[in-house]
Amino acid sequence: MLRYATWKIVSILAMTVFAALIIAPSLLSPQSREALIAHLPRWIPVRSIVLGLDLQGGSHVVLEVDAPSVTKTLIENLRDSVRRILREEKIAITGGIGVLPRGVQLRVPDATERAKVMPKLRQLATAAGSGLPDGSRVPAFDVTESDNGLIQFTVTEAGVNAKVRRAVEQSIEVLRRRVDALGTTEPNIQRQGDDRIVVEVPGLQDTSKLKEILGTTAKLEFRLVAEPGADSSEFEQLDDQERPGAKLPVEKRVMVQGEDLVDASPGFDSRTQEPIVNFRFNIRGGQKFGEVTSENVGRPFAIVLDGKVISAPRILSPITGGAGQISGRFSVEQANNLAILLRAGALPAKLTIVEERTVGPGLGQDSIDAGKRAAYVGAGLVAFYMLITYGVFGVFANIALLVHIAFIFAGLIMLGATLTLPGIAGIVLTIGMAVDSNVLIYERIREEAHLGRSIISALDAGFNRAFATIVDSNVTMFVAAAILYFLGSGPVRGFAVSLALGILTTIVTAVTMTRMMITLWYRYRRPTKLPI
Repeated sequence: MLRYATWKIVSILAMTVFAALIIAPSLLSPQSREALIAHLPRWIPVRSIVLGLDLQGGSHVVLEVDAPSVTKTLIENLRDSVRRILREEKIAITGGIGVLPRGVQLRVPDATERAKVMPKLRQLATAAGSGLPDGSRVPAFDVTESDNGLIQFTVTEAGVNAKVRRAVEQSIEVLRRRVDALGTTEPNIQRQGDDRIVVEVPGLQDTSKLKEILGTTAKLEFRLVAEPGADSSEFEQLDDQERPGAKLPVEKRVMVQGEDLVDASPGFDSRTQEPIVNFRFNIRGGQKFGEVTSENVGRPFAIVLDGKVISAPRILSPITGGAGQISGRFSVEQANNLAILLRAGALPAKLTIVEERTVGPGLGQDSIDAGKRAAYVGAGLVAFYMLITYGVFGVFANIALLVHIAFIFAGLIMLGATLTLPGIAGIVLTIGMAVDSNVLIYERIREEAHLGRSIISALDAGFNRAFATIVDSNVTMFVAAAILYFLGSGPVRGFAVSLALGILTTIVTAVTMTRMMITLWYRYRRPTKLPI
C-alpha cells in the first residue's frame, strides 16, 4: 500500500492539469475565448464544449426522399440505356421508345433481332437494381415479351424501395458535406425509418439558408442546345433562367456530368466583375469536356442545374484545360451557395422537407440552467454524504469526484462530442457511480479493520479486494452504454457517450487517485487508527 511509485503520482497529477487546461476555454466567455486564441500559437488547439440543439437552440429539419422522383429517374435512365443498346446492336424499332407511368415499352417486330437483344435487355433490368448484403440483387424492373414484338419494362416496388434506401444512405453523406461547409458545429444527421433523414444544426436559428442548402438537388449537367430541325424525341424544353419565362431546347443526351467535378469556388468575372463560380473537372471529366468543346465549336453549350438552364454560352474555342466558369447573374451569396452545392456533390434523389422547427436559445438556456441545478444539487448531496460518513476519507473521495467530472468534460471536448441534456443526465448519474466505488472500498477497509488487521493491512486489503467488484460493476454498465450508443440515436447516444466516459474515468479517480491520496496522507500523518 505504501509503495506507490513516483511516476504514478506524477502521471496522475499531469493528467489532472491537462484536463484542467482542456476545459478552461469552455469556462470563458466567447469574447475572452477569441482573445485567448489570438494570443496563443496556432499549433496549440483551443477547443470548447459543444452544446447540442436542446442546450443552445438551433434548427431541426426532417427530409423525405421523393419516391416518385426516384421512379422517374429509374425510368429515364432505363430509356437512355435501352436506346444505347439498340444503337450498339443496330436494331430498328417501330414507334420509338414509349414512356409509361411505371416503365417503358418498345416494339421489335423481327424475331431474330428480338432474340439477339433480349438477353442484354434482361441483364439491364437486373443491373439497374440494388445489391443486397448477401450479394444478390433486387431487379429494378420486370421485363415481359409478347409474340407481336412488344417489350415492356415495369418498375418493381422492391426495386424502388431498395433505390430509396440507397438514396438515403448517399444523401446523408452529401448533406453532411454541405452542412459542414456552412461552418456550423457538430450537426446531427441521421436516418429516420426507410425514407427520411433528420438534420439538426445547433446554433443556427435561420432555417431559410439551411433549407436552401438541403433541399437543392444540385444535379449539374452539361448538354448541347438542340439544333433547328432536330428530332423532337431527342431534346426537351427547359426553363431558361437568363430569360425568365422562356424555354430553351436542350438535347436529352448528357455530355458531361457534375459528378466529374473535383472543385468549385465562388469568384468574380474579370471583365464584368459579376459573381461567378469557377469549376474544375477530374481527368475523365476534363477529357470529355475537351472532346465536346472541340467537336462542337460555335454551338451553344447549356449548363443545366436541377433541370433548369442557368447559362448557355456559345463554344468559341476548344476548352481543354479541364476548368471553366459558370455565370448566371448570381448574387454573391448565390454564387457561394452554388459552389458549396457543387463541391458537396449532387443528391441522388429529390428530398422534400416534411418538418422543420427552430429551438430558440431561450429554451436552450432554460435547459442549461435546469441541468446545472441538477448537477450542483446531486454533486452537493453526494459530497455532503461522503464527508459526514467517512470524514477525511470523504474529503479524498470528493476531490477525486471533482477530477472525475473534469476528466469527463475533457474527454467530451477531445472527442468533439456534443453535450446534450441527456448527456448532462449521464454525467449526474456517473457522479453517484464514482462515489459508489469509493463506498465499496471504504466499507471493505472498515470490515478488515474490525477483523483486527493493522492499518496498512486493512487499507491494502480494502483496495485489492474491492477492485474486482468495482471492475465487474463498471464493465456491466459500460456494456449497457455501448448498446445504447450503437442501437440508439440522437440524445440517447449523447447519454451513452457521457455515461461511458464517466465509467472509464471512475477507474482512474475512484481507485487509482483515491489510493494515491490515502498513501500520501498515511506517509505524512502516520495515524494510529483509521478515521473511518
